[in-house]
Amino acid sequence: MKGFLLSFRSEFYKSRKTLGFWGSIILPLVITLLALTAFFVKSGDFANKPGILLWIQFSMISLGSMGTLLLPIYTIFVAYSVNNVEHKADTWKTIFSLPISRWSVYGAKYAYAFFLLFICMALFTLLNIGFGNLLSVIKPELKFNEYHMEKELAQVFFKLLLSALGILSIQFLLSLLWSDFLKPMGFGFVATIVGVTLASQKDPWKYTYLLPYSHPMAAIKSMVKNQHGPADRFEIAVFTQEVYVSLIVAVIVFFAGYFIVQKRSVK
Repeated sequence: MKGFLLSFRSEFYKSRKTLGFWGSIILPLVITLLALTAFFVKSGDFANKPGILLWIQFSMISLGSMGTLLLPIYTIFVAYSVNNVEHKADTWKTIFSLPISRWSVYGAKYAYAFFLLFICMALFTLLNIGFGNLLSVIKPELKFNEYHMEKELAQVFFKLLLSALGILSIQFLLSLLWSDFLKPMGFGFVATIVGVTLASQKDPWKYTYLLPYSHPMAAIKSMVKNQHGPADRFEIAVFTQEVYVSLIVAVIVFFAGYFIVQKRSVK
């Protein structure tokens, strides 16, 4: 455990000035600020809408952008940036020659990549909640305070986080084994386009859920459970088919990646 913690802390110090690290903060801040600005400028268009509808429309600016392309692409970039630090400095052999187990190094790098995704999704949750309540103060005609969606927003962004773990594991392994930019990033971009295209269809292919790169888009589409009660009460379906597949893929590829790295020489 000590080796894992040392490696994890080392990842923070090595990446704290990189775009991968700051992207986890800047991305949610920029998107939610744009949503805040849009609602502030066009407050008259939303003045007569109920609180629940305001929250849904406000949060969907973030959810729509992250569930389509931004989350898969950011996940691909995070996986690449965490391993690119070592590729760029040519320090893989040095790291694996230290008196720290290869498992600790591998696990800490993956955990740090997951940590960046978690920070990104947590900030999306907090900023959406915070800015929504702020709008009800600076624009009283926007009745955000009539409805509370803190729990639902946390569930939705948590679901998006889980849906991206399959992509993270695959891209983490590819970016660890391939030192150049084009191979892991190119593969990820093409797979994302295919996955999003398949998942966004009105009648998607029945096996689309098996493609990890389609999971964020599919997670948004399967967000709300079938409702039969009042319109102001709904439940978020967190653990849906694509989320389960994402978790299974993430675990299998993570352990497979470790055994691959353990058996081969990483340059």
